[in-house]
Amino acid sequence: MGTTDRRRPYLRIADDIRREIAAGRYAVGEQLPVARELADKYGVAMMTIGNALAVLRDEGLIETRQGSGSFVLRTPDEETPRPAVTGGSDEEHSEEFLLISQQLQEIREHVKKLSFRLDELDARTRPDQPEQ
Repeated sequence: MGTTDRRRPYLRIADDIRREIAAGRYAVGEQLPVARELADKYGVAMMTIGNALAVLRDEGLIETRQGSGSFVLRTPDEETPRPAVTGGSDEEHSEEFLLISQQLQEIREHVKKLSFRLDELDARTRPDQPEQ
């Protein structure tokens, strides 16, 4: 990863993994390396890897199975059918469904913001980082 890229590390890592999936390094159905291996590979905290994988999950590229790891669902160039909303337009969903979906999106945004803050705190408190 280039040193001139000023984006957050998890975004750069997500881009790198996305490129590897697109290039066929990880095939559909294949398991990604475990989070610890990815953290070692990129030299980042586990939380940063978790955030990168969350980006890929939100894009529908991977799924994470508790205790089993993360698996490739599709390549980046494939269409993304969203399971929760497949089958039609918003008119076909109840008002309650739409409200819950909106609330879920808001919760995801709050979690992202909190994750950013935690990454910053983690970076500031790592013993191997020079003090600023």
